Amino acid sequence: MPLLQDTTLGIDFGTSNSAMGVREGRGPARMIALEGTGVTLPTALFFNAEDHSTHFGRDAVGQYLAGTEGRLMRSLKSLLGSALLEEKTAVHGQLVSYQDIIGLFLRMLASKATADLGGMPGRVVMGRPVHFVDGDPERDQLAEDSLRKAALDAGFEQVSFQFEPMAAALDYEQRITQESLVLVVDIGGGTSDFTLVRLGPERLARGGDRAADVLATTGVHVGGTDFDRRLSLELLMPMLGFRHIGPSGREVPNRVFFDLSTWHLIQWLYAPKALRDAQNLRTDYADQRLHARLMTVLQERLGHRMANTVEQAKIAASLSQAPASMDLGWIEPALESAVTPEGLSQHLAGPLEQVVACAQECVQLAGLASRGPDAIYLTGGSSALRPLREALRRAFPDTPQVEGDLFGGVAAGLAVSGR
Repeated sequence: MPLLQDTTLGIDFGTSNSAMGVREGRGPARMIALEGTGVTLPTALFFNAEDHSTHFGRDAVGQYLAGTEGRLMRSLKSLLGSALLEEKTAVHGQLVSYQDIIGLFLRMLASKATADLGGMPGRVVMGRPVHFVDGDPERDQLAEDSLRKAALDAGFEQVSFQFEPMAAALDYEQRITQESLVLVVDIGGGTSDFTLVRLGPERLARGGDRAADVLATTGVHVGGTDFDRRLSLELLMPMLGFRHIGPSGREVPNRVFFDLSTWHLIQWLYAPKALRDAQNLRTDYADQRLHARLMTVLQERLGHRMANTVEQAKIAASLSQAPASMDLGWIEPALESAVTPEGLSQHLAGPLEQVVACAQECVQLAGLASRGPDAIYLTGGSSALRPLREALRRAFPDTPQVEGDLFGGVAAGLAVSGR
């Protein structure tokens, strides 16, 4: 297969969703279709235990939700920089590491790219958060090295990295007509990243190294999956025994509920030892109906379905500004809950405060304490969340918010940054 030296592929390997943009020669960046005509797909794999096939994206999630026997894996990016990355798990009768599973997902992306381009791109620029791991430079570098290894193992060559918010800024710069100081807000599934950068037509035309245009970068390991986790803990896990007071007067041990609310940890709860540990919690419950529900979820492997239900209700409540019901009849007849706009603001106040504080820190580090940026450019799927935008508006009341391509902007900017 030919190596296309004058082609740059941008890969946005996200916690929740992934996308790829490409730039051929000096032409404009364009997106590559990944699933049908869709240019984004969920970062998900499903290992079908019935016919030993492997599925990706919406197909993977659909197989799982349809009740096909097998294993769903999501939020793999969250494992980068952790010891869990080298842990091995059984897939199609073989033990493979989570590092290898990430490589498998990237090999699928490589096959999509080569089918579109007719060859392997000469340059690959991968997005990365400002911090894979907060407050630990060594683990942060390990995370980047692990992602680079997975990309090289997938067949890509000349792999480099760019901060995801800077990539979004470069995509936005294609569409502005005057120089501006822009705070790029990139809220993904696993991280929230911020870059204060000078953008404008003249700077775009000059090209070259843009490091001098970046005034500050900050990031925090809080994103959409953390919002989902908080909602799950507040609205769903109490139905399974979270904060339930048992016969001894103490709460039921809560680790199982935190793991069951965390996408990349759910699969561990289906292991025999984890099921035994959950069964042994029975004596900690005063209300045995709650324990029966917990065991139903674990034994029937319904954890990812619960997580998906919360995620979809969060999106619906944010978009409609009306309550979004969660039908849980597949756990127990007539069982239900709901996400309300008021509940979104209330339950997410803590993580949103962390996100906004990180944005304010970025502006302060840039030396703009006496004035705000000219614009806030929003990208990343979780930046659509209405309570987040309201919190940013309170923090920066005089700064207009501009919505970018929430799911494709980073990938397109990565392709542009490789020129």
